[in-house]
Amino acid sequence: MIASDQVAGVVLAAGLSTRMGRNKLLLELGGEPVVARAVRGARDAGLDPVLLVVGRESERVRAAIPDLPVTTVVNPEPARGIHSTLRAGFEALAEHRDVPAAAVVLLGDMPLVSPAMVRRLVDRWRASPVHPPLVISVYGDVVAPPILYGASLFAELRSLDDEGCGKRVVKRHRAAALEVHWPSWALADLDEPGDLARVESLLGRSLELA
Repeated sequence: MIASDQVAGVVLAAGLSTRMGRNKLLLELGGEPVVARAVRGARDAGLDPVLLVVGRESERVRAAIPDLPVTTVVNPEPARGIHSTLRAGFEALAEHRDVPAAAVVLLGDMPLVSPAMVRRLVDRWRASPVHPPLVISVYGDVVAPPILYGASLFAELRSLDDEGCGKRVVKRHRAAALEVHWPSWALADLDEPGDLARVESLLGRSLELA
């Protein structure tokens, strides 16, 4: 059964952190681990349930969020790429008794994404008389998470293979999508060691994204 107005969160956090050289989800940023910031942001935005898809060092990642209400999902093959993490999240979401009417996908390594940004996507979706299949975030000319997928797209996301990805689903349904625009600097993520100081310097600006 689909819950008519419920919006879930799927936080993708199974990357290998190859360029960072250590698990970036466990780095301290703004006084808490990066992964805790991502999960707390999803919860503060009102997403329910929130699924965290983990891979590398899954037990350590779980230990970094002991008090946050979240369901962890293990991607057994994180080396196959982000599509496998996305697929694992939506496969787990399908097992809930009440399947949400939409889900917002977030990346665990984009700490400038604020709860207010997520709420803006959800509000746009709820305010539409006919719920669109997609509400996308656009940073300059780049489409990136957070992205809201309506339940009509869940089957496509569960069927992603090595040649598919969430971007392909977005491209296929872009004409029917609503767009929310954000400044390009908010796209900052954590890939390399030097990114940590750069992102930390921008944390205060994230308050502007309300």
